[in-house]
Amino acid sequence: MTAIASGSGYVAVSRRPLDLEDYVDVARRHAAWIAGPMFAGLVISVAIAFSLPNSYRSEAVMQITPAQISEDLVKTTGNQLLTDRIIQMEGDILSRRSLSDLIQAPELNLYPKERAKQPLEDVIEMMKSRDLKIDVQNMANLGKHASAFKISFSYVDRFKAQQTVSKLITRFVDANQSSQRDQQTMLHDFIGDELAKAKADLEKSNAELTKFKVENQGRLPEQSQMNIASLNSLQGQVTGVQDQLNRLAQQRIQLEAHLSTLKSQLDLIDMMAQDSSSPGMAGTPAFRQNAEVEQLNKEIDAGESHLQELLQSYREGYPDIRNLQKRLALLKKQRDDLKAKQEDAIASDAAKPKEAPRKTTNYQVAQSRTTLLGDIDQTNALLKNNDADRVFKQKEQEKVTRQIEEYRNKLSATSGIEARYADLQREQANATVKFQTMLQKQDLTAQNNDLIQRKAGEKLEVLDSPSLPITPFSPSRWTIVGGGTAASFLIGLALAGVQEAKDASLKNLKDVRAYTNLPVLCSIPLLENTLLVKRKKRITYLAWSAALVVGIVAICLSLAFYYTQTVTG
Repeated sequence: MTAIASGSGYVAVSRRPLDLEDYVDVARRHAAWIAGPMFAGLVISVAIAFSLPNSYRSEAVMQITPAQISEDLVKTTGNQLLTDRIIQMEGDILSRRSLSDLIQAPELNLYPKERAKQPLEDVIEMMKSRDLKIDVQNMANLGKHASAFKISFSYVDRFKAQQTVSKLITRFVDANQSSQRDQQTMLHDFIGDELAKAKADLEKSNAELTKFKVENQGRLPEQSQMNIASLNSLQGQVTGVQDQLNRLAQQRIQLEAHLSTLKSQLDLIDMMAQDSSSPGMAGTPAFRQNAEVEQLNKEIDAGESHLQELLQSYREGYPDIRNLQKRLALLKKQRDDLKAKQEDAIASDAAKPKEAPRKTTNYQVAQSRTTLLGDIDQTNALLKNNDADRVFKQKEQEKVTRQIEEYRNKLSATSGIEARYADLQREQANATVKFQTMLQKQDLTAQNNDLIQRKAGEKLEVLDSPSLPITPFSPSRWTIVGGGTAASFLIGLALAGVQEAKDASLKNLKDVRAYTNLPVLCSIPLLENTLLVKRKKRITYLAWSAALVVGIVAICLSLAFYYTQTVTG
């Protein structure tokens, strides 16, 4: 918004939309607000990026190889719980007690500056969350069922980073041996207890099932599945019979409508036949209209039959149904218009003076009447057939309904016994499966225990030894410089936009024309004091020169620190 002076004060006027030329002018007017934050951001980001200490990452890969005995002979339980075992070892090694001993080891003495400023618990959390990583990965190309995990540690001293990874590998090897022994002992005891419980459950289930069979001898629901199948078949028959009854009802409605139409046409022909005053009755417009009405009725009957067929398969909003309904409405309107014209013609003929009747015979009218009588008789016959079919289908429906009720009574009478019998059978089958499974697991546990005693089980081996890093892993200095420069550039644009929004003066001829709606005859350039202009330029030059010097010095100091750190590291 901007304010324009008027006779009664100031009037608020909305700013005009800016174009590309206006944005260029804004950038030129506020170039210092854009370049200043951008240069400051560049200097600060370079100073921060090259002042951060180097961090070196040492990595090692350990492989867990499967047992030496083929799995076709002896399946190892360790393969089934491999991920859980690695997680357990990782939790033990990364515990506070273990990492505390590792940090305070005399040969390592990790994080001396951090321990002097922070509690040891905070240093341990920083080490776990930032520097120490253990990633489990599948190594399918190393052999069947072989898995591996990577240990990586980042530290400012690359030699200590390598030594730390070596100590972690030693702890993983010791933890693996201890975990295998503890796991087999715990698994042997657990399987023994579960086997005894499974055996007791199986004996109990067998006793309950035997007792139930003896008590319900002869009343077991062995035929329930056959009864259910018969019931489903009868329900399908009921659905089919009901669909046939619905189609017969729709057919009757159509036949009755067609019969009514035929009778109306017959009455009209009879009325026309009585008027023998005009010769050539078949060629009169009334007769032609009657033939057109008959044709329209046939098309309407055919369309309604097709509409009923579509409604049985599709919903009301189906496109073909909507189009057919519109066509039927149009045909009915045409038929009603023709009937109205016929009635008007008959009324006008009745008003005219009648001439002496002449005995003429219109064979076409007689033929049309005979045809209509035949169609009426045929329609009446179809109605009688429809009634007979409906009576037959209703009786069939009642018969199937009675059969369904009989099967439902049978199923309801045996449902209680069937449910209990199925529960007992399911419990007995589950108990048998569980007992057999526990027997197999007990044998498998004993075999794996023998493999561990013979040292033929899984082994934890070092696939890649701890690496001695040469180049630093972090920080990503050029990412910091680019991000800081981009952010400062955006801040400069925002500051320039704020300054432009605060300035409500008219900048150019476009503003004058837009806000005053007056023609511009000429423009007078801004005249300033030469001494003030030179002084302002001198101050700006000195300020930018000082900023450049300070920025270059800061950048040089940070680069010197970086190269010193790189050489000493």
